[in-house]
Amino acid sequence: MSLDEPVTEPPVSGLRAFERVLHWVDERILSGDLGVGDHLPPERELARLLEVSRAAVREAVRTLQAQGVARSAVGTGATAGTTITSVSAHALTRLLRLHVALANFPLPDVVEVRISLERLSARLAATHASAEDLAAMRHALDVMAEPGITRERFNDADTAFHVAIAAAAGNLLAADMTVAIRESMRLPILDRFRRLAAWEDVVADLSRDHEAIYAAISGGRADEAELAVESHVRSAWQTLTATEQS
Repeated sequence: MSLDEPVTEPPVSGLRAFERVLHWVDERILSGDLGVGDHLPPERELARLLEVSRAAVREAVRTLQAQGVARSAVGTGATAGTTITSVSAHALTRLLRLHVALANFPLPDVVEVRISLERLSARLAATHASAEDLAAMRHALDVMAEPGITRERFNDADTAFHVAIAAAAGNLLAADMTVAIRESMRLPILDRFRRLAAWEDVVADLSRDHEAIYAAISGGRADEAELAVESHVRSAWQTLTATEQS
């Protein structure tokens, strides 16, 4: 079916007008009729095809832009109009961070998924990490070892360490998902850091875990790296939630 043919499928019940446009785009991306670099029909034509207002089309396009699925340009020629684009890791991170912040996913569920992804990332990083990747991890470790480090600075370096492991994995999807989940938990973790009384002891424990993970990755010991990162995430989360359970 051509993209400019009239729509023959019945409208999806319960969807608002702009959601019908989003559904139409989703279906054509999934079917392969639309791909990266392809243009959506002009606003007026898409409104006619879907029997919605042009305002509904504009709202749908804004949503697609916010999701990183489309970009729009004014003018004439090949670059004008609304074009399907690849979803960036930043868009994935943003969406997941908002869902976690709104408690759409229970944090224990997020932690379990994070463990699975970080095990994979650590295993792959032990095989694929470059000197540059290891330098990024080492820098984060050095920051976390600074005397008198604040909770905020430690948390940022902690995040950077795990992101560096994900980046070293060499698997783009695993890396993007790992980064998105770790970034989504940055503020919840910082909030729990701020409640801790024995901060120096916690820093020492976390740093010991991080050094063990780094040693396994830099030494190319994939099994050890995988187990070390799971043990670290579980013990760290137990420490951070201990005050909530007491």
